[in-house]
Amino acid sequence: MSGANTFGRLFCVTTFGESHGPAIGCVIDGCPPGLAIAPEDFRTDLDRRATGRSRFTSQRREADEIEILSGVYQGRTTGTPIALLIRNTDARSKDYGDIAQSFRPGHADYTYWHKYGIRDPRGGGRSSARETTMRVAAGVIAKRWLAERHGIAVQGWMSGIGPYTPDTVDRAVVEDNPLFWPDAAQLPEIEAYLDGLRKSGDSVGARLSVVADHVPVGLGEPIYGKLDADIAAALMSINAVKSVEIGAGNAVAGLRGSENRDELSHEGFLSNHAGGILGGISSGQQIVAHAAIKPTSSILVPGQSLNSAGEAVEIVTKGRHDPCVGIRAVPIVEAMLALVLIDHVLRHRAQCGDVPAQTPQVPNSPAIPSP
Repeated sequence: MSGANTFGRLFCVTTFGESHGPAIGCVIDGCPPGLAIAPEDFRTDLDRRATGRSRFTSQRREADEIEILSGVYQGRTTGTPIALLIRNTDARSKDYGDIAQSFRPGHADYTYWHKYGIRDPRGGGRSSARETTMRVAAGVIAKRWLAERHGIAVQGWMSGIGPYTPDTVDRAVVEDNPLFWPDAAQLPEIEAYLDGLRKSGDSVGARLSVVADHVPVGLGEPIYGKLDADIAAALMSINAVKSVEIGAGNAVAGLRGSENRDELSHEGFLSNHAGGILGGISSGQQIVAHAAIKPTSSILVPGQSLNSAGEAVEIVTKGRHDPCVGIRAVPIVEAMLALVLIDHVLRHRAQCGDVPAQTPQVPNSPAIPSP
């Protein structure tokens, strides 16, 4: 068996490394040649995901300097495997000494130990969100190729945190605040709420939304390669994600067929409850997905657990942790959606070549362009 650490079929990303190991990295196989890429191109998205950038995230401060080891020559991808590496520079393993033999509730400690008979207790090892840094790095390449070659744009934001949901969604303000929140008027109240959580040593969950604009008609397959199924699997693979919705998601359970179906007209689709995907294949509408992330389990509030000897213990997780891990997950959901889309564009091109768009075509639903 292979692929447990690899994502994608044609655009394949394999990540490696642990939270407190010497480095983390990834190998990207299948990237088309000729794409301009340089180490500085990763800076913006890595900073968006990074810890220590505001008081609302863990204060671990990693440099996150990308080293491009292969697959790029004179600033352009060569079509050969791209190897990326980031050195860990601010790991504090001593923070985990007191719980090396105990299982933190809500974490993967217990399951890892039973599965493998050994585990790395330092920051969760392989199960740490530190691994997602390399997904974001791979997503930088995917987003650039999708934008330059096909005009596809991906953006995410926070659409829920604790008891709060946005009154309005203004995508223009998402990058102007450390919470990636789309309603500027609510920010002072939400920041005060998070400050209270941080001081109490507790945490809260979050909901994230991510969309892709200008996606062509025809990506995805009817059965086992459904675009929505692959998006769901990609988002569920992110640490702490416990549910995924496509389009209207859970709300469709309360709708009638006459309300839910996305009717068509000469002006285009009249709604988008399906999230831009019909029968597993993109419709040319905006792709819409949401992910719910559980509260951070590493908190200062004492909790009951067991140690490796089966004895009852009380756990207090010390160290540097997020009051809401969802804040840093926005660039991660963007990266995973972009990785699904680039893989499906390449898969469609491999199977169907330059199949022309069929008519009649719904307005504003672009066909897949030529390579």
